[in-house]
Amino acid sequence: QVQLVESGGGLVQAGGSLRLSCAASGRTFSSNAMGWFRQAPGKEREFVAAINWNGGTTYYADSVKGRFTISRDNAKNTVYLQMNSLKPEDTAVYYCAAKRGTIAAITSLSYAYWGQGTQVTVSS
Repeated sequence: QVQLVESGGGLVQAGGSLRLSCAASGRTFSSNAMGWFRQAPGKEREFVAAINWNGGTTYYADSVKGRFTISRDNAKNTVYLQMNSLKPEDTAVYYCAAKRGTIAAITSLSYAYWGQGTQVTVSS
């Protein structure tokens, strides 16, 4: 069992930056691929970024590529999402997810564990 707690969301102006953190409990974090997803009001949850067990492989949605960076610190059981050059369309609840297994994936169905989400609001 893995429990995930996100933090770092908030209100920021367009062009600004935020760093989201996701703290994981459990002994298996270093063998879990991790992902970030987001859901805006009235829209389906969508993939943002994913990272494999050792940080050697990452994936990004086209909409965030070049602006967002996913990373992890296995010693701290934490995964991060650095978000730069934020746009109003990035406004959403951001969710951290853990996958059983080491290989990252971009589909939400691949992830077994989810955090409660953290709100990110980007004003224009």
